[in-house]
Amino acid sequence: MRIRPFAALSVVAAATLLLAGCTGSADPNATPTPTSTASSECLLDAQPGADSDAIEVTGNGADLAATLPDDLAFEGVERTIVTEGSGDDVVSGDLVSGFYTIYDGSTGEVLQDSSETSADDSGEVPIIMDPQQYSLFVAALECAPIGSTVAMSIPGSAFGEGASPVVIVAETTDFVPTSADGAEQDPVDGMPTVELADNGAPTITIPEATEPPTEVQIADLKEGDGPVVESGDTVFVQYTGVKWSDGSVFDSSWDRGQPSAFQTTGVVAGFQQALEGQAVGSQVLVVIPPEFGYGAQDGHELQNETLVFVVDILGVQRAAAQQ
Repeated sequence: MRIRPFAALSVVAAATLLLAGCTGSADPNATPTPTSTASSECLLDAQPGADSDAIEVTGNGADLAATLPDDLAFEGVERTIVTEGSGDDVVSGDLVSGFYTIYDGSTGEVLQDSSETSADDSGEVPIIMDPQQYSLFVAALECAPIGSTVAMSIPGSAFGEGASPVVIVAETTDFVPTSADGAEQDPVDGMPTVELADNGAPTITIPEATEPPTEVQIADLKEGDGPVVESGDTVFVQYTGVKWSDGSVFDSSWDRGQPSAFQTTGVVAGFQQALEGQAVGSQVLVVIPPEFGYGAQDGHELQNETLVFVVDILGVQRAAAQQ
């Protein structure tokens, strides 16, 4: 059995289990373990229980691992903070770095670990706290300080009918910058101009009285020195997109208040060209004619628009090998 990177846990389903009082019953005589700090920003705030306390966590970093007892009940969602960090709490919307291993709770089989998708030999990966896409990690890591190691047990019912229970152990190491930090590059004549706010958010100005290009144009605004994005990778980015026709913003991760993540092969051709071959830490300006954007999608609101994006490349994960 394999799961895709960042297994899709329904936070709603998990929360329903908690609210129903099915969180398991911790042994009142057990050694106390650190608990997360409840906050209005916590979506689940899962608490320790007999199952999560019984998971034996060993190692850290790339050697992070767990031993699963045979008698885990998986009656509810439980989380034990095994080692409490000293940094700020991680909350929904954050982008952090860390390590993880995910196990099939029924068999103890490793379903995935961060070393499989790390872009270098460290085994470390970026982890985005996005409840819409990567909610398993939101449930495991939210409202625990950076530097913490956690063990979490989740019943199969939180993933859907007939699904296996899951155990995840994870460690956060740091917050990832939410804007590109590469070396600034000279602007390219004839391209749209870009001004950055104090937080890094771009304002894009289209050249006046200039016809849009008919081919994809790419310019580096900042040049990073991190891992290079390869085809099929998952990239973690901030971006703003505007229409060449009137300069209006049609999409922006900055407006949503958190970075985004997607595979390079899951976006329009021009955007893919702008990402692949770039290094983490880079900021890229790309102009995408309709042919390389949404031109082939009849009825799409951007079908006939030339698009302009500024993209900050914050992190990357390699595609997991399929078995």
